[in-house]
Amino acid sequence: MADYRFCRVEDEGRVRIVTINRPEVMNALHSEAHWEFDRVWNEFAADPDLWVGIITGAGERAFSAGNDLKVQAAGRRGPRPATGFAGLSHRFDLDKPLIAAVNGVAMGGGFETALACDIIIAAENAVFALPEPRVGLIAGSGVHRLPRMIGQKNALGMILTGRRVSAAEGKELGFVNEVVPQGEALEAAKRWAGLILECSPMAIRASKQSVYKSLDEPTLEKAMTTTYPAVKANLESQDYIEGPKAFAERRKPNWQNR
Repeated sequence: MADYRFCRVEDEGRVRIVTINRPEVMNALHSEAHWEFDRVWNEFAADPDLWVGIITGAGERAFSAGNDLKVQAAGRRGPRPATGFAGLSHRFDLDKPLIAAVNGVAMGGGFETALACDIIIAAENAVFALPEPRVGLIAGSGVHRLPRMIGQKNALGMILTGRRVSAAEGKELGFVNEVVPQGEALEAAKRWAGLILECSPMAIRASKQSVYKSLDEPTLEKAMTTTYPAVKANLESQDYIEGPKAFAERRKPNWQNR
């Protein structure tokens, strides 16, 4: 495993766990960090032995407070990779599932990073917000992702005020999947990852790709009659045969990811 300056990376079997590791600034990130995360997630995407990703923050105070404004104020803000905040906010081609284990504050880019994941697990002390307008900025990906997840009015209620939302309200609004006691977000995320790993990795990727790509289709009929690339790959895979065979033989399937 390579050495990283701004994150910790641990691979546990099929699961990659990435921890934002700048607790001294509540895990806020700057340009150098974004490029490092871009590399971490590129490696994850390319590794056939890694099937699920989890991202969390070091300590219990913050998942990520977002953009490191002190670095920006000092005039040291550099370019970001095309994949955006934490290498995830603008990453659109990753079919492997991602889980955000949110412990504490998830503000601005931190919230946008969580929204870029497929599942959000929030500790009871988690707090979410898109406060960019309060400092003259705009939540570049959040203003697009959030309305698609929780509807216009609920999203605008957060975006136009920058107000803070608790884990419980996030669950009620629909962008949080599960709320767990403080300190248990990562373990809960691992539990969700375990459930995903019981399924065919190729079928999981086909399902994720179908969900996101179909949302761009003009009609339901077009979405349902389109065969997306990951779906075609799944239909032609050994795992497509293994699943029904294992069911008929009353055993657990031996997924090969091919």
